[in-house]
Amino acid sequence: MRAETKIILPGKDLTMTTLHIDSSARLQGSVTRDLSSQIVAKFGGSVIRRDLRDALPQITEDWVNANFTPADQRDAVQIDTLALSDALIEELKAADTIVIGVPVYNFGIPTALKAWIDLVARAGVTFKYTDTGPVGLLDGKRAILAVASGGTQVGSDIDFATGYLRHVLGFIGIHDVEIIAADRVMAKGAEAVATAQDAIGKLAA
Repeated sequence: MRAETKIILPGKDLTMTTLHIDSSARLQGSVTRDLSSQIVAKFGGSVIRRDLRDALPQITEDWVNANFTPADQRDAVQIDTLALSDALIEELKAADTIVIGVPVYNFGIPTALKAWIDLVARAGVTFKYTDTGPVGLLDGKRAILAVASGGTQVGSDIDFATGYLRHVLGFIGIHDVEIIAADRVMAKGAEAVATAQDAIGKLAA
């Protein structure tokens, strides 16, 4: 996993903060990396960068035990165990918009992105349980997913990526989710990418 970096891009609103996440294993020739970068450049402002290509650690028994220990009772080891999760959550809290590059791998999301979700979806921190069900705590944010697939049609019965992401983002309070899709690239080629780029051009900043 690449460390967090912060940059400033020219744009319409320099007060806006965007969290830019890429999850493709590929550095060169990645459609989602290209699309997510184009979306972020369109908005400008402050950018928090997370590149998940080296993957994130999986949650472990020690992590689970630390997470379920009340914050004021955690020892130094438990605090350290949750440090990465805390940092990722702080990035989410700081962002107005979250842009995620999402390649579809075997009909779902990359394992690195699933690990990120496991680390940021924490009861009492990004969502809470109530008498009427769970409530997300990250209100007022916008998410844009730059999705690419080789053969999976986005929104179809075999697309287990975008529906899952809409649900889990909504679970932590992010209900404004837009999808920019370059799907079935292996079949449609440059047309799929052009369609996604056209949709980026129409995004409201």
